[in-house]
Amino acid sequence: MAQWTSAVGPAQLARLLKSQQDRPAGPGTRRPPAYRALADGIRLLVLEGRVPVAARLPAERELALSLSVSRTTVAAAYEALRSEGFLESRRGAGSWTAVPAGNPLPARGLEPLPPEALGSMIDLGCAALPAPEPWLTRAVQGALEELPPYAHTHGDYPAGLPALRAMIAERYTARGIPTMPEQIMVTTGAMGAIDAICHLFGGRGERIAVESPSYANILQLMREAGARLVPVAMAEGLAGWDLDRWRQVLRDAAPGIAYVVADFHNPTGALADDDQRRRLVDAARSAGTVLIADETMSELWLDEDVEMPRPVCGFDPAGSTVITVGSASKAFWAGMRIGWVRAAPDVIRSLVAARAYADLGTPVLEQLAVNWLFSTGGWEQAVELRREQARENRDALVAAVRRALPEWEFEVPKGGLTLWVRAGGLSGSRLAEAGERVGVRVPSGPRFGVDGAFEGYVRLPFTVGGAVAEEAAVRLAAAARVVESGGTAGGEAPRTFVA
Repeated sequence: MAQWTSAVGPAQLARLLKSQQDRPAGPGTRRPPAYRALADGIRLLVLEGRVPVAARLPAERELALSLSVSRTTVAAAYEALRSEGFLESRRGAGSWTAVPAGNPLPARGLEPLPPEALGSMIDLGCAALPAPEPWLTRAVQGALEELPPYAHTHGDYPAGLPALRAMIAERYTARGIPTMPEQIMVTTGAMGAIDAICHLFGGRGERIAVESPSYANILQLMREAGARLVPVAMAEGLAGWDLDRWRQVLRDAAPGIAYVVADFHNPTGALADDDQRRRLVDAARSAGTVLIADETMSELWLDEDVEMPRPVCGFDPAGSTVITVGSASKAFWAGMRIGWVRAAPDVIRSLVAARAYADLGTPVLEQLAVNWLFSTGGWEQAVELRREQARENRDALVAAVRRALPEWEFEVPKGGLTLWVRAGGLSGSRLAEAGERVGVRVPSGPRFGVDGAFEGYVRLPFTVGGAVAEEAAVRLAAAARVVESGGTAGGEAPRTFVA
């Protein structure tokens, strides 16, 4: 019986490998033999999760044709991978990817670093900050006081607690978007909300238009659901959406769903203006596309001169095109797994009905905690604390990276939690690998793209500040030197650093 569970075609693997090409070698830089470069490229794809473990690789002859190299080169690369534990083969069954014994399975999304690793590793992988105390403790205490009446029920509220649905609806109304509680469903985080929407409106093989780049975990969620992702390139820098491209994709590809982050886009930090939002909603309506607007970053403006545009759903008064997703995870705390959907009442009823086959509902205690924050004014004070912390971290990280890596290019966003950085012509995948060895964890650009795009980028979140930001930049510079030299980290262990 074959040991592989999926397959990677020769053309797909060739595209992924081509995206890894580094900048031209400088004087004195050693170029590895062709077979070694090919083996290293495949190993990187496996380590980053962009080629799954137990995926059948193309036959040697097929891959050689796609890469325009000799079959001998591919055979030697496969043999090198087998000797290192990254490939297994059996006559008649082909060759499939593996990881050496003792290595953790690679994550295909962005997963938090285990707390026990934080002493020696600076984690720039996860764009999430610690809880804004004392507001978390106060919210949980307030929730406990409200819990007794709910404890006498079965505890399942598929649409969410009525009090929290009403409070979220009231907050939209206060923003100038009249909303009824019947238009709200409370979910287990924004991921739970988007997963439910994709299952309702999409299916295996459904086209979904996504910004390029976009949030890595959402892209992976959609891939796992069997969606066909249609990337739409963002405009340069912080300019936001390219509406000409959006209109063309919506017209030509006719995707059933489009997913966008209009408010401090993850990862670029761009903020779409009113005109862009209006035109995108009009284009989606004309194409019959359901537009998912992710508002998880909408309250994280960091500069005083930011004038927030109207919510995307404000340009869809009939409620037929836009479905809005919100969350407490970014603005408050990632451990507070409360999200919500705002949509037309019939869409909410369909989502609630489908929930019987998913998670039945969101934890009551956490809903009560968020409702306490909303109803007491604690939310505004906690979010203001979050903004101050993110602003300080952003400024410290920007200054540190500019000192340690002056050739890296980026624009400083006015909000959100992430910095999208062009890494001076270096491979983001190789920087990520080298970073693990020198004590800094950073996600590479291709995690935020489709089919290997953005190899020359990394994403840096505003999760560290002060001396930790300085040390993170120093370690990133060390990783860059490793990549530039084509060598290794020299076996040096990362210094222990306690934040």
